[in-house]
Amino acid sequence: MLTAINLTSPTCCSISLFSSASSKSPSPPRARVSALCRSSLSVADMDSGAGPSLFPLHRCKTLHLVRHAQGIHNVDGDKNYKAYLSPAFFDAQLTHLGWQQVDNLRKHVHACGLAKRIELVITSPLLRTMQTAVGVFGGEGYKDRMDVLPLMVANAGNVTDLQFQGVHPCDKRRSISDYQFLFPAIDFSLIESDEDILWKANVRETNEEVAARGLKFMNWLWTRKEKEIAIVTHSGFLFHTLNAFGNDCHPLVKTEICKHFANCELRSMIIVDRSMVGSDSSTTNYPGKIPPGLDLPSDIADGKLENEARNSGLT
Repeated sequence: MLTAINLTSPTCCSISLFSSASSKSPSPPRARVSALCRSSLSVADMDSGAGPSLFPLHRCKTLHLVRHAQGIHNVDGDKNYKAYLSPAFFDAQLTHLGWQQVDNLRKHVHACGLAKRIELVITSPLLRTMQTAVGVFGGEGYKDRMDVLPLMVANAGNVTDLQFQGVHPCDKRRSISDYQFLFPAIDFSLIESDEDILWKANVRETNEEVAARGLKFMNWLWTRKEKEIAIVTHSGFLFHTLNAFGNDCHPLVKTEICKHFANCELRSMIIVDRSMVGSDSSTTNYPGKIPPGLDLPSDIADGKLENEARNSGLT
């Protein structure tokens, strides 16, 4: 079933973000890890961020962050920023090159097995991001079937719409009724307003406001049960949100997390719940001592087994 959601009041928590390609990140789900018997790092080194970080697996989520493919506004806007003010770029769609980028990323997520692991896709409710999300992660033919990957639109009122708001026509969305016809695989039923009431012609959000919404969105992710999530959004939203993370990492890791995304770039991260907000229990932990009983020294236990075998006539 395909889902849309209004993210109006996410719960706050303490979170950390790690690049899954970095040696400082906890291992993502399904990854193999090697156990080492000793380390030259002291406890103080590890507490200061000099060593690896260790977190319970059920308090981690894997995020696959994607910037939309090239839109018609990017062609001129990358050369002259003022071009983004053009009404011709209202809710900009993908270019022919953008669709080629989508096709290549789709091939990649299938070749590397990512398409089978993602449990949920969240996308900004603009034409170019939904085109990218459905083109990359949607099922063949994008039919509404139970075996097709769910797509979620995050509109989120004034909190988690995943793009800058205001002034630039390319950041103003169409009506939901128009989108429902264009994207039958997406369920828009939980979006409150058919028209875009958040975009203002003469007021553009500040970088700080975008970053604050981005952090609330990251906190909201802990209300979801899914552990591996794809998020399709915009360069500015990603840059200012991610820039709040990685300050306790090596500068190269910080750069790896925060640098600007290219069109249709995918970057995988691990998000960690350092608080107790994530209430899911582990699906892989095992309590041990089943069945329960008193522990016995090995020589006594071996003798007991021999006596039991002798009494049962097995020797």
